[in-house]
Amino acid sequence: MMRMLLPFLLVLLGVFAILVSIQAQDQSGFISLDCGQHEDVSYSSLETGINYMSDAKFIDTDTSVSKMLQPIGNDTLLQELEYVRSFPNGVRNCYRINVTSGTKYLIRASFYYGNYDDLSDPPQFDLHFGANLWDTVKLLSNESYIITREIIYTTSQDYIQPCLVNTGSGIPFISAIELRPLNNSNYVTYYSPKSVLSTFLRYDLGNTDLYYRYQADVYDRIWEPYELSSDWRQLSISLNNDELVQNDYKPAAIVMSTAVTPVNESAPLQFHWDADNVNDKYYIYMHFTEVEKLAGNETRAFNITLNGDFFYGPVVPKYREAHTVYSTSSKTGSKRYRLSLFKTENSTLPPILNAIEIYKVLDFSQSETLQDDGKFFFEARMMVN
Repeated sequence: MMRMLLPFLLVLLGVFAILVSIQAQDQSGFISLDCGQHEDVSYSSLETGINYMSDAKFIDTDTSVSKMLQPIGNDTLLQELEYVRSFPNGVRNCYRINVTSGTKYLIRASFYYGNYDDLSDPPQFDLHFGANLWDTVKLLSNESYIITREIIYTTSQDYIQPCLVNTGSGIPFISAIELRPLNNSNYVTYYSPKSVLSTFLRYDLGNTDLYYRYQADVYDRIWEPYELSSDWRQLSISLNNDELVQNDYKPAAIVMSTAVTPVNESAPLQFHWDADNVNDKYYIYMHFTEVEKLAGNETRAFNITLNGDFFYGPVVPKYREAHTVYSTSSKTGSKRYRLSLFKTENSTLPPILNAIEIYKVLDFSQSETLQDDGKFFFEARMMVN
């Protein structure tokens, strides 16, 4: 799962690299909570330009603790991670966040320990979405990393309730909660309305060192660099947002400006991932664009297989035009999944792959909110417009 471990310096390098060249993007529908920040504080992040507000009015407990952190070593803290909110009392503590019913959101929770409690002992606790278990937050002893959990979820009510649950292994805390509205026709879990997509991985292939997010990505997806395989070589092009013909998924132009291709042009391009459990279900999204100006006698076309079975094809990437190939049903039953891209018989050039996203299916069969039983219900004190 994309339990992302993000070195701060790498995140900042990627963010600053795009801020100098990209105009501000529309933040309509963005909800960005800086957890632990002082009540009534709001600001525009110096690193990303995202507008954050304090989380204080989205909880209804007087026993949470706010703490400002200090950078560790030479790391530079992202502004929204300078505070944490911890919950030393109670088993379950929840937020109530007003949303637009029927909207599909990318929902992200971020956790940066930073030794805020001076114990040098990161806790472990559960993250719930209403009555559903979202995931278990397991923090590393390395204090200079953050961990995120992401889901793609279509709301059925006008509010959601992310909850932190104490499981007896330390005090739960949180650094940030972010919601980003998506295109409702994208990232669809076919035939399973109670299924939720949890980010397993999201890689910018051909990029080996920088992380990218908003403002490069209009949906604020975080794109992670990926180490170049010895069987791959990198392709790249200069590509601005206004030069890329987009599709509905709108992958960031700077992400699409790099790609990988096999060193051996006759060999397939292969990418694999290992499942957490053989019964887990996955959805696959691959993003392509041609990054080379092909001569009249050159062609690039390829077919895709998954664990030896035909998946899709032929793919014929167009120059500076985004194309997304995705699974229309979940894939399950394997411990390792291998995507293989084979050039077609008439293709003169090997396959390429610019970016890939893998999502694991979660079963959210319980309510997205908690019932008003006097124990778990938290009344909202603020509307988000």
